[in-house]
Amino acid sequence: MIRNKIKRLAAGVAAFMLAFSMTACGGKKDEKKTDTTDVTTQATEASSEDVTEGGGDSGIDLSKIDSKEYAVIMGNGFNLGNTMEAADATRPGDYPHQDISYYETLWSQPITTQQMIDDIKNSGLDTLRIPVAWANTMDFVNGDYTINEAQLARVKEIVDMAYNAGLYVIINDHWDGGWWGLFGSADPAKREGAMEQYKAMWTQIAEYFKDYDLRLVFEGGNEEIGDRLNDINADWNKDGAVLTKDECYAKANEINQTFVDLVRSTGGNNAERFLLIPGYGTDLTQTLDSRWHMPTDTASGKLFLSIHYYTPWSYCGSTGSSTWGTRRNYEEMNTLLADLYEAYGKDYGIILGECGVLPTSNGEAKPNTILWYKNFYANCDKYGFVPLLWDTGNIIKKADGSWFSDEIRDFVLSQSNESRKDMTEDEIKAAADKTIEEGLAAAPETFDTDQKLAGDGTAIAWIMWDSQDWNIVYSVGDTYDPDSKTAGIVATDVEVTGEGTYTIGLDFTGTDAGVSTSTAFSAIGIANAEELFPGYVINIKEVLINGEPYKLHGRNYTSSDDGLCTRSNLYNEWVPAVPDDARTIGGGTTGCSPTVLDQKDLGEIKTIEITFEYRPGEQGISPNDANSKN
Repeated sequence: MIRNKIKRLAAGVAAFMLAFSMTACGGKKDEKKTDTTDVTTQATEASSEDVTEGGGDSGIDLSKIDSKEYAVIMGNGFNLGNTMEAADATRPGDYPHQDISYYETLWSQPITTQQMIDDIKNSGLDTLRIPVAWANTMDFVNGDYTINEAQLARVKEIVDMAYNAGLYVIINDHWDGGWWGLFGSADPAKREGAMEQYKAMWTQIAEYFKDYDLRLVFEGGNEEIGDRLNDINADWNKDGAVLTKDECYAKANEINQTFVDLVRSTGGNNAERFLLIPGYGTDLTQTLDSRWHMPTDTASGKLFLSIHYYTPWSYCGSTGSSTWGTRRNYEEMNTLLADLYEAYGKDYGIILGECGVLPTSNGEAKPNTILWYKNFYANCDKYGFVPLLWDTGNIIKKADGSWFSDEIRDFVLSQSNESRKDMTEDEIKAAADKTIEEGLAAAPETFDTDQKLAGDGTAIAWIMWDSQDWNIVYSVGDTYDPDSKTAGIVATDVEVTGEGTYTIGLDFTGTDAGVSTSTAFSAIGIANAEELFPGYVINIKEVLINGEPYKLHGRNYTSSDDGLCTRSNLYNEWVPAVPDDARTIGGGTTGCSPTVLDQKDLGEIKTIEITFEYRPGEQGISPNDANSKN
């Protein structure tokens, strides 16, 4: 067992360490601070050879444990969000025309202080992730990949603050103005330059920090090592998005392998440093795809996998959905995290590098936030995952260290090592299993008793909806979930019994905003229809916006992403072309579009009503085929 193995590792240095008890997801609150007068050369206060690599307050020799064991002592963690990763994509390499503090405060954050870092530690958290935008001071557009010394020094100051507070630390490259999109440029020279930039960046970072002990973890990137390699950003990258999905996967694997090989080659403590590998876009499901794999490593057991968890996004990451806690919600979380463990958790430590439920726009906890946290942290305990809360000053207020919710603060503190130091690992896992079982048993099937459910195999038609500002949402995704919605929405969802004409709709007037501002994503969905009515098509006959007819911008088509839910996209900018499996009544796809609604002309929507014909159709012919039928 990890907990007992670490205890055995520490037995020979008991005189130099505090009594402690590790948990899979608990942080350890400890007032003892490490002297970091010369942090690049010191390790820990202990003089024993067994602890010279440093284990923070634990006294463990980190060089002698693997990432699964390290995950135990990293505990719960936190992100210093919107701070060192704040980037001005319109002015790459503008430093030194701007003071380095310009970037740290660019996204409305204060200058980081030791007190702010101490407040994180005193909240029962043991790991700090510091996202960084290194390209802020690179003139990479002109081929200069030099990171200015002032930026390296400022990141070092914050790392030292975290060491001084007794925290484990992660630094990465984080969005960084979107330079990652150069990997998908149509210009081969730009694609080659992107890899040169990546290598130059990590060579400088690795060399600068190579004498830091193993409490410092390097993370090779963030969410960009995936589909966002195709991002198009700013004037210096207008010709991107040329990589296919397969090519994005291949490039992500290449980047991750390059990162590991490069860091190891710099020597010093980097030869054994723990490295955090971003999954594909840090997305759980896409990382489980067989096209993605962990890199190889010359060091044994020193790789972590990073996944971000904001599921469902409409509840966790935006103000769209106001509730969580149905049986479906519990089952989704439990299944996803179990799948992650089965795929990678047996071989690698897993860090959920960003997670949590963001507060409402007025700074309050959403209904049932505590239920999400309890079930999530219980899963982390069960599988040995490290959760790192994402925060930009909304969870812990930087002015005084207070939390947005006393209930959430008290819960996080209850998960700390200090609070659970008398519990064994078996007791912690048993408590986690009990929490998961009780949460699922108490969960209702639905909060909205007026809505029909599709779980019994019924075909239900509805409008999936995200407003342009992501603040209004209704049942987005191929699983019909009428509880995933903004409070006040009145939906007209209908049961589909076969061929015929149906009308569905959404009324936004009862929401706080009273309207939906255009749309960021929308589609017609029919749950279970691929099984019940295979080959049928959705043919839109009329769309009413605020009661007035709306002229579609192209023809709609029918397809399915999961082989169960039938879908017809209304506005989906992530689908650049009509898919090969598109169906229409006549079979032809000429004039079809995944964006039949135009985001620019929708304006404020009070109501939307769609009438469609549902009948057998034919699989489409390539839209470029001159013989396509209409």
